[in-house]
Amino acid sequence: MPPKTIIHLVRHAQGHHNLCAANHSIPDPLLTSLGESQCFALRDTFPYHDKITHLVASPMRRTLYTCLLSFKPAVERLRQQAQREGKKGGMVVALPEVQEVSNLPCDVGSSPEKLHEEFDPEGLVDLGLVKSGWEDKESEESPWRPDMEKLKKRAEKARRWLFELAQQDCGVEGGSGVVAGAGKESQADADATVKGGKEEDEEKHIVVVTHGGFLHFLTQDFDGMDLNKGTGWENTEWRSYELVTEAKSKEETSGNREVDVDVRLKETEESWRKRKGDMKPLTETEQLELMAAVDERLRQEFGDGVRRVGGKREGGERTDV
Repeated sequence: MPPKTIIHLVRHAQGHHNLCAANHSIPDPLLTSLGESQCFALRDTFPYHDKITHLVASPMRRTLYTCLLSFKPAVERLRQQAQREGKKGGMVVALPEVQEVSNLPCDVGSSPEKLHEEFDPEGLVDLGLVKSGWEDKESEESPWRPDMEKLKKRAEKARRWLFELAQQDCGVEGGSGVVAGAGKESQADADATVKGGKEEDEEKHIVVVTHGGFLHFLTQDFDGMDLNKGTGWENTEWRSYELVTEAKSKEETSGNREVDVDVRLKETEESWRKRKGDMKPLTETEQLELMAAVDERLRQEFGDGVRRVGGKREGGERTDV
């Protein structure tokens, strides 16, 4: 059996865009001083620093800095491990598929060139998967456009990418060197990872720092989502999940059938009880009803081509992103 993998999903700390709707016009904003304090609090209370095998974050600056500050003990440990083993690559893998939902200026990332200029000197962030065009959220053909089907598709790709990462050796080599990218189509299997001729049996803990809106698509769980805020997650809130796979068959164009793997995230019982107690999760029907409401809000906010003034949508505004 492959090692058990726990995915810790984290919403970024407070950014300047979280202070007021007018700040939604700030491109790729940084963390506030309170946001940095939230990172330090998470650093001091997170119980699994010594178990973390991989760190992943959206390429937005607020998520990258949340990851670097909140998980500094793991960053330092992984860097020392990489140096001992003579390996290169940033400790935090920037994954475009987990960027935020909207195309407001605050949710549009910086160019790869700017990110390299800002993060390359420290050598802590692997930007190998961040290509030109990842910040295009307006073009009809762009996979990053805030469209329900495109959002579901990139969430699926992100889950598949995490599943493939979980099958890799724990050795640090930079995520873009270990896994080719979320957009790659490949048949993932659950064969045990072999290290030094022995099956790796230790748990893997993967941290993913992403955004409040996208977290609902990544987990396929819209319970608690506030449509006015765009999320049901608080800043630096974290929840733990297991990767669940289900074999499914799909018909090829030739008429043959091949086996594929559907990858989902299931919240651990400990994580669920920590925040929900004895409450029962929503049924599939209730989740679909919530998703329909989110779809309608997306169409209202981003699907009609409206122009925005000062970061606000004409005829309405969001209070948080």
